[in-house]
Amino acid sequence: TPLTSIINYVDLLKRLKITDEPAKSYINILDSKSQRLKQLADDLVEASKISSGNIELNREKLNLTELINQAIGEFVDKLEDRKLSVVFDSGNVPAIIYADSRKMWRVIENLFNNICKYAMEGTRVYVDMMVQNQTIELSMKNISERQMNIRADDLTERFIRGDDSRTTEGSGLGLFIAKSFTEVQGGEFSI
Repeated sequence: TPLTSIINYVDLLKRLKITDEPAKSYINILDSKSQRLKQLADDLVEASKISSGNIELNREKLNLTELINQAIGEFVDKLEDRKLSVVFDSGNVPAIIYADSRKMWRVIENLFNNICKYAMEGTRVYVDMMVQNQTIELSMKNISERQMNIRADDLTERFIRGDDSRTTEGSGLGLFIAKSFTEVQGGEFSI
């Protein structure tokens, strides 16, 4: 796609190790904005598939505890940038589910991205997991940086964002995608 070409040419420019300002700054802006546009395009494609019911699932045995630990590791830099500390209580039990690993990763990734964007700096993020009667409940809690003036259920609608000022990047599709991917696999998602 034209976007793929843009991303590739920006990558080639970055490899030249240009030190002259403002060219270096312009390359960084191009890189950031092209990656944001790619994420937005991916989100729109996912939302379109969800709306049309055109979702393929490749279910397999997954350890949800390992997936959460992987996410904590992947997001460690973003969490540290915001001075967020994760307290993960897995109940010391492997939480085995049958789900599509890519879809579940997207659910967890979207939730952690929201935490990194909207949690109050310098606070704790509580991630708890309970395994009970062949049901697994994953709970993620954090304190929002700004007071939420929106109903919790509305946050999972398409193109809805919790921050009125729109000062952070995002499409407003993350929680919609997370909820839809959870429900299409037979799970429940609530805020």
